[in-house]
Amino acid sequence: MSDGLWLTGRMIAAARALAGVGQDDFAAAAGLPLEALRGIEAGGSAFVSSEEDERALHRALEHFGVVPVRESHDLGAGVRLKFTRQDVRQMTRLEGEGGIVGSDDAP
Repeated sequence: MSDGLWLTGRMIAAARALAGVGQDDFAAAAGLPLEALRGIEAGGSAFVSSEEDERALHRALEHFGVVPVRESHDLGAGVRLKFTRQDVRQMTRLEGEGGIVGSDDAP
């Protein structure tokens, strides 16, 4: 990333736990080998060592609706969900309604 590496293995493990995602699925969404993800998480509080890995991790975070939060105002870095519980319930309800599948493009 252009403003420096700042994700840690603990943040990634916390993000997976928050989203309820296993290492296999998270690694696939990131486009990383499973062993690479395991190594990053095993690094604990060490920063992710490459910009390429950090970009891949950000893709997976976005895919699973997790937002990384930087340190600020004497508070540590962390992760949070992009959507509220109410948003998730609404999306789940809408996705489960069925019906005719068509293009999402409006004329």
